[in-house]
Amino acid sequence: MKSIKTASEEFIQVIQSTKNLSDKTILAYRSDLNDFHVFLQDNILDETVILKYVQMLSKERELKDNTVCRKLITLKMFFGFLYENGYTDCNYYNNHHFRYKKERRLPKTLAVKETSKLLSYLTQVANNETSYFEYWKNCRNLALIDILISTGIRIAEASNIAFSDVIFSERTILIHGKGRKQRLIYISCTETWSNLTKWLKVRKSRPINTDKIFVNRYGEQLSIHGIEYIYKNAKNASGINQKSTPHYLRHTFATNLLSNGADLRSVQEILGHSSVATTEIYTEVSTKRKKQVLNKYNYRNKL
Repeated sequence: MKSIKTASEEFIQVIQSTKNLSDKTILAYRSDLNDFHVFLQDNILDETVILKYVQMLSKERELKDNTVCRKLITLKMFFGFLYENGYTDCNYYNNHHFRYKKERRLPKTLAVKETSKLLSYLTQVANNETSYFEYWKNCRNLALIDILISTGIRIAEASNIAFSDVIFSERTILIHGKGRKQRLIYISCTETWSNLTKWLKVRKSRPINTDKIFVNRYGEQLSIHGIEYIYKNAKNASGINQKSTPHYLRHTFATNLLSNGADLRSVQEILGHSSVATTEIYTEVSTKRKKQVLNKYNYRNKL
């Protein structure tokens, strides 16, 4: 048969052409296959190789179950590809059944007071009289972080917002989500909308080389790493949770929607989750609703 390396590249080309996968997902598949290829240099491709590989991942490298599960998903697809294309005489993956319980981690959030503190800091900085470039940058940072707080969108989605995605008459933004799925997000907060429109006016004062609304100092699209850097500086300067990341804002947004009475299906649509099961984890974080239920319905309160 072909070398595993060659077959791996062919597999990647096939799923790139036939499946609606993001570049990030393709990169993860390629990384997993490269890892397996390195392991195969000291092993033979036979019916025992997958079992040996999994044992190595769990025992020697002590990877978490979630990571092992992800690699198994890649191998399941890959070994199916090898067998279907006649590169192996059987599907070696089907000779084994793996059962791993994925750890269900609760989403990490910011306290509402911390979110308010972050916004207050960014607003204060944006209103200070500084050099014009600093003013330009601070207006952008305020609009960007406020959008993340007010809508719960992912940083990759924020990075990809184009000027044509903003529907001014409806105060709405077209979001390009995971799996190339689109959804409309309404900007309910007047202050958030004001910060965004102010930035779009200020944005024009410097040369721009892209239609993306959030740009760096060179006029290019602001990358997810650029957004992470902006958030890191803002959290350090405002004194909020130093372990927090921009994704905390998404978790905080979702948790507070549910705490304030939003239904699960609506939150799923707003967040762009493919399955409501993904959204359900936020109900575990929301203690406000639990307190309301227990205060009202717990029979022990009346004994």
